[in-house]
Amino acid sequence: MELVETLIEDARWDAFGLPALAERAGRAALAGLDLPAAGFQISLMGCDDARIAGLNADFRGKPQPTNVLSWPTEERAASRPGGMPVLPRPGSADDPEALGDIALAWETCAAEAAAAGKPMAEHVTHLVVHGVLHLLGFDHVDDADAARMEGLEVRILASLGHSDPY
Repeated sequence: MELVETLIEDARWDAFGLPALAERAGRAALAGLDLPAAGFQISLMGCDDARIAGLNADFRGKPQPTNVLSWPTEERAASRPGGMPVLPRPGSADDPEALGDIALAWETCAAEAAAAGKPMAEHVTHLVVHGVLHLLGFDHVDDADAARMEGLEVRILASLGHSDPY
């Protein structure tokens, strides 16, 4: 069973190969925390800037596009800054635990990759890992949380052969 259920709203994501990339990145993120992919489910939408700007306005009060948004099914944040979130328990292969939803915006992701001189696949892999970590309760609200989350991202991306994005 696949970990990441992908909904493509912008055909450029399909041509890019988002479903396979997201599956690989999502599995790596869970493996980086010793969680089995077989017991979890993530929904991911590949959309455009207009769609994500609407979502950003609706859910965060920020009516502009962004690269990635995430909506965890449960609040799992750590009880103290820099602490470890309460990681979810896996469901079964037949009834996986839903972690939440992630959305990616094509134009913003492409512009950021170009500005950083990175391959789009490397940048999007980072954003998927970032989104999955948000679903698991990690955040970057304060310096201690950001240090923990960024350290995990660097380690997970290295396991996929990607360089440090920071």
